[in-house]
Parts: sequence; C-alpha cells; structure tokens
Amino acid sequence: MVSYKRLTPEEVNFAGAALLDPDETTDTDLKEVNPELPLLPQSRRCSITVALLTLGGLIVVLFGIWLLGTIFWLHTPPSTKPHRPPPPAVAKSPNGTWLQPESCSQIPEAWRFDCYPERGVVVTEEMCHARNCCFIQSSQTKTSGRNGVPWCFYTPDYPSYELVSITDTEMGKVGKLLRNKKTYYPKDIDALQVEVLYEEDNRLRVKITDPAEKRYEVPIDVPVVQKKASNPSYTVDFIKEPFGLIVKRTQTGTVLLNTSIAPLFYADQFLQMSTSLPSRFIYGLGEHRSNFLHDVQWNTLTMWARDVPPMELTNLYGVHPFYLSMESDGMAYGFFMLNSNAMDVALQPAPAITWRMIGGILDFYIFLGPDPSSVIAQYLDVVGKPAMPIFWALGYHLCRWGYKSSDKTWNVVKEMRNNGIPQDVQWNDIDYMDHALDFTYDTVNFSGLPELVKDLHRHDQHYVMILDPGISNSQLPGSYWPFDEGMKRGIFINDSNGDVLIGKVWPGLTAFPDFSNPDTHEWWYQNLKRFHEKVPFDGVWIDMNEPSNFFDGSLNGCPDNELENPPYTPGILGGTLKAKTVCASARQKISTHYNIHSLYGLMEAKATESALRKITDKRPFVISRSTFPSQGKYSGHWLGDNRSQWKDLATSIPGMLTFNILGIPLIGADICGFGGSTTEELCVRWTQLGAFYPFSRNHNSIDEQDQEPTAFSPAARTAMKEAILLRYSLFPHLYTLFHHAHISGRTVATPLLFQFPNDEKTYGIDKQFLWGKSLLVTPVLEEGRDYVVGYFPEGLWYDFHTGDSLVSSGEEISLQAPKDKINLHLREGSVIPTQRPNTTLWVSSSQPLHLIVSLSEDGLAKGDLFWDDGETLDTYEKDQYAYIYFTVQQNTMTSEVLHNHEEATYITVETVSFYGVKTEPENITVNSQEAAFTYHNNQSAVVFHPLKCEYYQGNPAKKLIF
Repeated sequence: MVSYKRLTPEEVNFAGAALLDPDETTDTDLKEVNPELPLLPQSRRCSITVALLTLGGLIVVLFGIWLLGTIFWLHTPPSTKPHRPPPPAVAKSPNGTWLQPESCSQIPEAWRFDCYPERGVVVTEEMCHARNCCFIQSSQTKTSGRNGVPWCFYTPDYPSYELVSITDTEMGKVGKLLRNKKTYYPKDIDALQVEVLYEEDNRLRVKITDPAEKRYEVPIDVPVVQKKASNPSYTVDFIKEPFGLIVKRTQTGTVLLNTSIAPLFYADQFLQMSTSLPSRFIYGLGEHRSNFLHDVQWNTLTMWARDVPPMELTNLYGVHPFYLSMESDGMAYGFFMLNSNAMDVALQPAPAITWRMIGGILDFYIFLGPDPSSVIAQYLDVVGKPAMPIFWALGYHLCRWGYKSSDKTWNVVKEMRNNGIPQDVQWNDIDYMDHALDFTYDTVNFSGLPELVKDLHRHDQHYVMILDPGISNSQLPGSYWPFDEGMKRGIFINDSNGDVLIGKVWPGLTAFPDFSNPDTHEWWYQNLKRFHEKVPFDGVWIDMNEPSNFFDGSLNGCPDNELENPPYTPGILGGTLKAKTVCASARQKISTHYNIHSLYGLMEAKATESALRKITDKRPFVISRSTFPSQGKYSGHWLGDNRSQWKDLATSIPGMLTFNILGIPLIGADICGFGGSTTEELCVRWTQLGAFYPFSRNHNSIDEQDQEPTAFSPAARTAMKEAILLRYSLFPHLYTLFHHAHISGRTVATPLLFQFPNDEKTYGIDKQFLWGKSLLVTPVLEEGRDYVVGYFPEGLWYDFHTGDSLVSSGEEISLQAPKDKINLHLREGSVIPTQRPNTTLWVSSSQPLHLIVSLSEDGLAKGDLFWDDGETLDTYEKDQYAYIYFTVQQNTMTSEVLHNHEEATYITVETVSFYGVKTEPENITVNSQEAAFTYHNNQSAVVFHPLKCEYYQGNPAKKLIF
C-alpha cells in the first residue's frame, strides 16, 4: 500500500477500489517503507482496559475544552467582521511573522497555482502570507488585466478536502469529502458529495455537490443514464488527503484529469478546481477572440455574456466552458464544465488549467474520443446535435444597418438580380422598426416592406428581420401591445424588490422578457404571429441578447449585496457583473440573474425557434448573438460586430472553427466587416473567404460606404460573383455536410488537425480549413498579395478548378492567388457532388449533378449525397429523404441509393470529372452504354454528355466504368 505523497502530473497514488479494501499491514511496517502517513490509517490493536482508560481521559479533556470555550464566548461580543483567512498552517517566527516553507522555492514557475487571482491587485508579501501561501516575486510580473507567473501561490500541502469515504453505486462511485480548515472566501461548504458516473465507455461524468442544501444547476437537458458503462476506456483513481481525482486513458495510461495539483475550493460563491493537461494543445473555451489554438502562457479567459465588439482578452457574447485537448500520441479528449455562472478559466504552461466559478456546482464530463471528431460527437451527445438548416440558410445573405427605407433595400436586391449575382436572403437591421420598437415597422420610410417581402418570395428569395429583447415601457397605455400584454402576464424580469426592472436599449427605457418563464414563450410566439400577419418574414435575427443594457444594472441601479458584489469577481469587462447588462440580483422565473445571465440568448433562441415552427410549419431559421451549450439545436451564430480590417478577416477563421467544435456549425462573420469602411481589395478577399463560411452574410454598419458586391468596380464585382457562384455550385456537398452534423455531430468547417491528428504541424493551423474531410480552403488574408502559402498534409491533393495534382510530404507550398481566385484543393479519395449554380438555391437545387472524383494513388474514392425537399421539419427522422453513396474502385464508379424516397427521382447526374486517371481510358461506359469523354494531360478525365444517370425506386444502383 502506497502512502500519500504529492503527485506529479504523470503519477497516480491509489485507486478508489483499494480504499475499500485496506490491507492488514501495521503502522510500524508502513513507516519502515515510507515515513509519511498511510492513505487510510490502519486500526490499532489494543486491550479493553486501555480502550476504557483512553475513552475516559478523552471525555474529561473534551468537557474542559467545552467549559473554557463557553466562558470565553460569554465574554466576547458578536463579530460583525467579514470572514477572515484561516490561521497559519505552519509555524510562526518569534516575532509572529509567517515562516515560508522551503518547499515554496522548489515549485517550478510553470506549476505555481495562483493564490491571489483577483484582478487589478499588486500582491504584497503580507497579503499573500495572510492567505498562508508562498510568496516569490517573479520577473514576469502579474499586472492588472494580464497574467504572468503568480507571485503568490499555494504551498505543496495547502489544506483542502479529505476523502473520508468511498462506496460503489449502480452507476459508479460516491464519496464524502470534509474540509477541516476554513479558506479565505466566505461560506465554505464543509461537507461535499462527489459522485462519479460511468455513463458510457467513452464518457465519464463527475458531480461534486452540497448534500445538505440544493444549489443551482444549469437547466439544460442532458442524458440521464441508468446503466453503468460495461467496458470504460478510462480508469478513475482517488487521493484521500488532500482530495484528488485522477482519470487516465486505459489504453495508453495518459493522465487526462489530475485535480491533486492544487487545492479544491467549494464556497457558496467561489468554486475552484485545477487539473493538469496532457499537452499544451487546447481548443474551444468560447467565446473569445484568439487563435484557434489557445495560448497556455498564463492566459485567463473570462466567461460572462457581454455586448462588446470582438477584441482579445475580453469576455464576449457567448459562454462555452468546453475544451478539446490533443495528447502526445495524436489522441484527443474533451472536457465540459456544466456551469453557467461567471467564471475565469486560467491556462498556465505546466500545462494546466484552473476553473474559478462564483456559483452553481462542479458538474463536468470527460469525453475520450479517441480522435478529435469523436470527442465532438460525444460532447454533442450530451448537449444536443445541431438542427438541420432550411436550404436557403446556406445561400448568400445581404444586410446592413442603415438602408433607411424599404425602397433602398429593394433597390439593393434589384441590383443584385440585374448583375446576376446569387442572393437568397435579404435582411433589415433595426432601422425598419417604428422608433426601434419590436414587432413594428416604420409605415413612412418602410411603407413598402410588406410588398418587398412578397416580391422576394415571388423570386424564390427570403426575408429576415432583427429583434432585440428590450420592450419599450414608455408608450401610451393601450398603444403598444407587446408591453401591455407582457405586464398583464407578468413575463418581464423583476428587480430584487419584485418590481419590473427597467433598463435602456435602442427604443429608450425598456423591460426585459424573462425567457426562463414558459409563459414568456407563449407571449413571444403571439407577438411574432401578429407581426407575421403584416410582414410575412421567413427568419429572425435575435440580437442584443446577452442581454445588453445601456445602463449598468437598471434605471435605479442595483442593490449593494453579495450577488452584485461577490467575494471574487472574474475578469469581466467593466469590472462588475452588472456592467452593461441587468442587475445580477434581478429575479427570473427559475433563479436569480446571477445564475442564468449567460443563458439568456439560449432561452430566447428556444422561444424563437419554437414560435417559427408554429408560424411557418417549416424548419426555423434563427441567428443569435449570445450563445450557450446546446444552442446549435435552436440557432446559428455570427461572430459579432467586427471591423473592416484585414486582422478581422483573418481572425474570423479561428472563430468559425471554434464554433464548429462547440456544436454550432451554422456560423460566419460579417463579410467585408461591420464597423468602418472596407476597401475593394479587402471586400473581394473577404467575399472569397465568406463564400466558405457555413453561414455567409455581408453586413455593414450605418453611415459607412456601401459594400454590396454591386457597389464596386466591374472587376471586383465579377470576382465576388464568381466566388458566390462557386459556393452555390457546392451546395449539394455543403448540404450533405450539415446532414452529418445534424445526425452524427460532425463539423462542417473542419480544422486540419481533425483529419490529420498525427501531424503536429496541423495543430496550430487556423489560416486554412476543410469543408468536411476533403475540400481544403486556402484564402488570401493579407493586403496586396497575389499568392498565398498553405500547408498541405502528407498525401495527394488536386486543384479543385483544374485537376492538377500535388504530392506533399507534409509541407508549406506557395500558391498563385490572383484577385479573382480562391485556392481550393481536393484530398485524394473523395467524391464531391456539385451542381450548375444559379441566382438562388431554389433554382440551383433543381439542376443536374456534376460529380468531381479525386482518386487516391491506388484508384479509390468515396463520397455521398443527402437530399430532401430542403424545408420540411424532421425529414431524416420521418424517413422523407434520399441518401446516395458513391464509391470508386478498380476503374469502376458505383452510385447506390442507400435510402430511397421520392426526392431521389429529382436527382440526375449529368457529368463526372475524374482527377488522377493515370492513363487515357480506351472507353467509358455508363450502365453498359458508351459515353463521350475528354482526357487531359494533367491526369484527369471529364465525362461529357450524353451521360444521364437518374435515380428512382427499383433501380437503386448505377455504374460507370472507365
């Protein structure tokens, strides 16, 4: 039996099963092996006489202590001082100062865990020692707003919880934790329950809760598992004191979780847990503006939904406490902290991560993949897979704040039509409203709005409008139904006194709907339905839903209490929980705003998605600014109020990739930038990249120069048109990728590391990305460049446009990139379905297919196509779809209808291009009939007419032999 010692990241002391079955070794024997105390003290052998004498002496001592304590208490006045730090854990010097243990200097800088994480504080030695922590000044100063090596850090034996019992359950194990010494945060919870749930072979859940009092838990649906995993791919070990939890991958022994590296805190308003990481490669943790690969050099990411233009080192619109981590052998795992309270997530170069939250419980999942794509699928099994979008959502969208009239909006649409530039959706920002009032439109400047929407529909186009959550309370009684009816139903957020909380947004003073209340969802639906009868919109853009507030808190401020001023405030922009939002102490149906602030956008999205289902009886289209885990089931997202700068163009790719791994694949950035005025070159390059955003929208701010494609020179307009047409030609492939995201939790925009996890060079790439597994996008992201350098993982690649082959050993390659071109390459072994593009997806989707086949070195390829009517609810779940699988081997291409439906009768393959045909074929036959073809010297063959391959019931398989 191994006694307790401090763990290094790769060590595990003791398994939980052994806690239940201690051996019979005596204390004397143990001390000969190791002078430290054993993990579980062994029972001493003693006589009855000795036991009775010992018991009697103990009773006398306890009585004396009680008597002295009572006398002291009676002569001491009640304390009104706040909770103070615990008494020193080690000896004091003769003059009363704390003696810093020698072990402090032995802790490497990378492994120093911050004992004084408060922002904006220059920590002194006295302040640090008051917390009984080590103090060593570092050359890397910890300054306000940015972390460095902490000067104040925990001692190796800093007091934490002790595991006093552990027992088996039907789902895993349950243990009891006790804390014997107070911390420096008030209202410590002294007794905890740790529950370890072996939910799936590749999924572990751990909940640490207060067994004596129910605490707030995040109200999203997660699986309730009744049966323990039969063959888990992980082991779980426990450390008794200080308590530690160790999770290892069974196959390799890699430590995925090790909480023994720093003390566990669990106070009423401060929870902290640290764990080592198997490598420095960590992704996710949205929403932040950063590289796709996070920096672990003392990098703290704050989570608390906030209305602020994207900038580094700032909490942004959404909260996603999930990360994906790569291991040293190419395997991957994921970690999800199910908590919606304000939090800091601190990364340090050990590598290690620390979670600091100001409420809720510790409830987390570990997903063991083992590959990155499997990790994301397992995460989405918990929070929910994304919805299948309505087909036109994948077209090109145009919007701006500042069209200022329905005539101007209509003219933009007509100009796009006149120039033959594809457009599926027209949007309006708040200027369509009457004085910025929700569910109204300006009957003077936007008098033609209803007719504009009808005209869009006649041209197979669609209309999306913006809605903000703030509802004006300043209109004449009886004149504004949304507020009057909301007051009758009591659906607004209240302040701490129970009165409706009043803030300020675009229409002036406003009340905020409480979307945690089911009654609010019905009220929201009725408002949308009433407006839809006037303006038959097709989708809804929900903005300002952090919720944003032009006041800090409310018109009347916020009370001075522990919810508004918690003992620890994460690094929130503005420094307080109420900064540009509603009071943390505000009351909502299910909890205080303190707990559910970051869920506001998710709850509004659920209400909006549900309302649109009823109103349109089609798949809802919702785009939300604020997001939370499970949001992909209800809405897409855009990356917020970016700027017309080259830097913003480049940072849109890591943002897009991050949201794909967070389960929101319908994602994009404002093409050409929102704030400021773009340049022609920037807008061309951005349109080329934006054509490959899963959600593709050009959006502009008020009073900036026009940036629709029609606003530029003929050459620029042509380049933009070609990029959008390219997107439309790839619609069958993109639509199929969204099907796999909906069914299997796959990514649409895919990081290279997902397909090449054994190539560490791909781990930091976020200037390129894949669509699915096979289509590599390498955009120009710098001004004045007519070339771009891209990384090509080892293998055979083909230029999408020409079929020219490129063999890479895993290297960077310079590519020509004139202003009218975006570089696309096909990975060997793929079949990509495309179509002849048109100005709307409705027209494009009726065109015959053109298949592009990129053969592997040994002549293999595969691909697929999902097809349905594009708008009916739940077609996959109702078996109302067709699914076709393409394979190529031994010079034969087979297309097989694996799932048949009437939709298959509308699919026709007109032409096929083969890339990588090494010798010119003598002939090509399609279903035993010869077809004309052309062979090119770059080893590609193109099959021309008369190839017509139709699919219908009773004839599911087609063959093309070359």
